[in-house]
Amino acid sequence: MDFLKKLNTKAHAEINTGFGANASNYGGRFINKDGSPNVEKSGIGYFEKISWYHTMLDMSNLKFISVLLGFYIAINFVFASVYFFNGIENLNGIEGGSFLEKFGGAYFFSAQTFTTVGYGHISPNGFLTSAIAAFEALIGLLSFAIATGLFYARFSKPKAHLLFSTNALIAPFNGATALMMRIAPHKNTSFTDAEAKVTLGLTVTENGITSNKFFLLDLEYAKINSLTLSWTLVHPITEESPLFGITKADFENTNGEIIISIKTFDDMFSTTVAARSSYTFEEVVYGAKFNPMFNKDEKRNMTVLNLDKLNDYQMMELN
Repeated sequence: MDFLKKLNTKAHAEINTGFGANASNYGGRFINKDGSPNVEKSGIGYFEKISWYHTMLDMSNLKFISVLLGFYIAINFVFASVYFFNGIENLNGIEGGSFLEKFGGAYFFSAQTFTTVGYGHISPNGFLTSAIAAFEALIGLLSFAIATGLFYARFSKPKAHLLFSTNALIAPFNGATALMMRIAPHKNTSFTDAEAKVTLGLTVTENGITSNKFFLLDLEYAKINSLTLSWTLVHPITEESPLFGITKADFENTNGEIIISIKTFDDMFSTTVAARSSYTFEEVVYGAKFNPMFNKDEKRNMTVLNLDKLNDYQMMELN
């Protein structure tokens, strides 16, 4: 049976999601697992659509350090080439007759000038070489100022350090069933006033026209006062739910996605932070229940949150 025909008529579609209703113009999932939108911008130049500041803030630590190191090596290579072709004799103190020794001397002079270390073993000779060295020193000062600012911005940027379970579950709940997803904080941060919003996105065909429909899923608890342990988001599948009467086969044969948005207050930064993720219907496990992921430590008289159990679940029979 077509999913649209089984869709609960009591469920009302949302029109203000911002994703658009025309499914023929939309490809793949709406939100990636990491919370980023599954959208690529085109129609303008590459450098016009890229914010280098945001790119440098969002990239991984390893990639960030690699970019800085690569820039440092490359810029010194450029200036070393300038010094070399300007005449190596204009750099006092460089010894050695081979190309590698001469170019190496120019490269390390460039590194000393760029960082303003200036050991003094090698010095520029003549107006042009001195002007190049002065210009390089200016570029070095500006570059290190930018790098320092980026380092500070990356470490001081407020971020919702939340982990999302790999799968969403259709689990037994109060004699019926419910859609369940689990999140947990994974850094030494303190979150309060957490609020969750869950939206169901469906690609359906009606009268020969394929379109996207979105439904806001009511939660058992949409707000909690403190988010220090795991939080299982529960959408009871009642007669009011758009998922009412939907079977395992319907999940397997329907193009749908469950989008989660979390807002919470970070005490450390005294600001509100947000996180998003999503689950396609292929990532929904039908007939399962999450295992507990925190327990009491009797020796230390404290609660232990086992983050490695965030995705642990067991299969269950549904009524």
